[in-house]
Amino acid sequence: QVQLVESGGGLVQAGGSLRLSCAASGRTFSSYAMGWFRQAPGKEREFVAAINWSGDITYYADSVKGRFTISRENAKNTVYLQMNSLKPEDTAVYYCAARTLTYSVLWERYAYWGQGTQVTVSS
Repeated sequence: QVQLVESGGGLVQAGGSLRLSCAASGRTFSSYAMGWFRQAPGKEREFVAAINWSGDITYYADSVKGRFTISRENAKNTVYLQMNSLKPEDTAVYYCAARTLTYSVLWERYAYWGQGTQVTVSS
């Protein structure tokens, strides 16, 4: 089992930046690949970014590529999502998720989820 807690969300103007954090507790954090997903009102949950257990492989949705950066510090049991050049369409609840083995872009393949943190980008 692993417990995940996101933080760092908030209200920001378009073009601004936020850094989300996801703190993990429980079993060995470095055993898990991590993903960030988001869900806007009335929309499906969508993949944002993922990172493998060691942090040397990352993958991004096309909509955030070049603007968002996922990273992790296994010594701190934390994964981050640095979000730059934010757009109003980035407004959503952002969730971090964990799964064993390799990362995935499919939310159904993640076993553990945080409670989410709201990101609102004003125009």
